[in-house]
Amino acid sequence: MKQVKIVLVLAGMMLAAGFANAQGRFGADSAQCVTYLSYYQEYMKQNNLADAAPQWRKAIQVCPPTASQNMLLDGMKILRKDINAFRNNPIRRKELVDSLMMLHQMRIDNYPKYKVTAQQNMAMDMLNYTGKGEEQKLFSVLSETMDIAGAKTNPSIVVRYMNFANELYQQGVFTDQEVFDAFDKASASIEQIATVKKEEEVANLRRDVENLFMQSGVASCENLVKLFTPRFESNPTDKDVLGNIVAKLTAANCLEEDLYLKSVEALYQVDPSHATAYLLYRLYATRGENEQAVAYLQKAIDDETSDVVTDANYAMEMATFLYTKAARAAKAIEAAKQAAEIDESVAGKAYLLIGTIWGAQKCEGNDIEKRAPYWVAVDYLTKAKRADASLTEEADRMIANFSNYYPKQTDAFMFDLMDGANYTVSCNGLRENTKVRTQK
Repeated sequence: MKQVKIVLVLAGMMLAAGFANAQGRFGADSAQCVTYLSYYQEYMKQNNLADAAPQWRKAIQVCPPTASQNMLLDGMKILRKDINAFRNNPIRRKELVDSLMMLHQMRIDNYPKYKVTAQQNMAMDMLNYTGKGEEQKLFSVLSETMDIAGAKTNPSIVVRYMNFANELYQQGVFTDQEVFDAFDKASASIEQIATVKKEEEVANLRRDVENLFMQSGVASCENLVKLFTPRFESNPTDKDVLGNIVAKLTAANCLEEDLYLKSVEALYQVDPSHATAYLLYRLYATRGENEQAVAYLQKAIDDETSDVVTDANYAMEMATFLYTKAARAAKAIEAAKQAAEIDESVAGKAYLLIGTIWGAQKCEGNDIEKRAPYWVAVDYLTKAKRADASLTEEADRMIANFSNYYPKQTDAFMFDLMDGANYTVSCNGLRENTKVRTQK
């Protein structure tokens, strides 16, 4: 009953605050007010909250809120201690939490100079002491706190605000639009905070809030494009902004959006790198814009920041792409040879691809000219298994197959060709020197 009485007294004090102001700082019974303030404050100086509590309760009954801001702050300390003591008694604990919130409200109402601090302290205490099922109330209080505090908003309040929006969405209380609106408000708050906080701290806050939004389940490509398009248009050369847009759209698998391509291209312009060039290659390749794809992949290869292994892999991908997607056999072979020169560890695969390309050529001309490409194909397949023993089985299978297409010895003789003779194959823009081989 004592705790209930405190709640009622505090409520009464809030209603009577205006009358007390007319009677002076210490209220109608100023002598008693000053006496109890003095009694409890002596114990507070000794950090003796247990003995201070009874005297503080008498002070809070007779003194108006205007008597002392410290009376409210000290009461918060006492109530927090009691809240922890009654953590296993939910009814008593709730009464104490309600009293604590009233003290915060008194400070907000009576000490406007400290309104921002008081509002944020109340929000933090609510976060610490309010139980399950009151997420919507907490969300509203945090929203109000952000409005009041503006640029001085504690970053943790913004993060918790977004987190509660997610929770309410998962509970079916909030709609997609309400989560999106919450994110917009959180983002606006971050922009205010950015005017007074260090850049790194703001960047971390923005990342945390955006990650929560991404996890909410409402971060569709349509919503993300709506969110990030104004940011892109306002900051087309800001590396951090562009990197963030690319990262978020990547995480949401929004790779086919025009905004994604524009952002990656803009990022490459302000901060060129082999990784960004390679990403642009993949994007253009997906869209079937092969010339642009090849151009960016070559930029990735030429970039000085990439290592030998990466360059070789890029060159191999170039060779494969040119052959399979762009039907440019000569350029594909050129790229494969480049890969083998860059890093001998990929030489086997490069030669295997070259052998495959030669073996697939359909050449015009006489019977020898039509079959001569198989000689070159076998040359490279033989080099492939020598360079990489793991390719032996595959190379041997292809060699056996291509060997079946060698010209017969009698046919070669008709063209004055003998086994082992030098021969230059020219077909479809490809040209290689090889040796004559025949079927006996």
